[in-house]
Amino acid sequence: MVAPPPAAEDRDLGKLRWRCRRGMKELDVLLERYVAERFRGASKPEQDAFLRLLETEDTALYGYCLGQQLPPAEFVALIARITGSTDR
Repeated sequence: MVAPPPAAEDRDLGKLRWRCRRGMKELDVLLERYVAERFRGASKPEQDAFLRLLETEDTALYGYCLGQQLPPAEFVALIARITGSTDR
């Protein structure tokens, strides 16, 4: 018996998980956890912000997530959710 192909949403999440792999363990864990636990339930504007955040250079993203750099205003609340600094 042949398994049915994965749903489009599952394929899209798989691609998104792949985009979260940055080669820096700390970022990989934070970003992949956000996708697994929060992305589907996030608002469309938050999902869009997350996709834009993934375009950020790795060193800047690392600094934002580890509190070494202040992120742009559009990402402050999202970074807090990704890092577990807030439950909102």
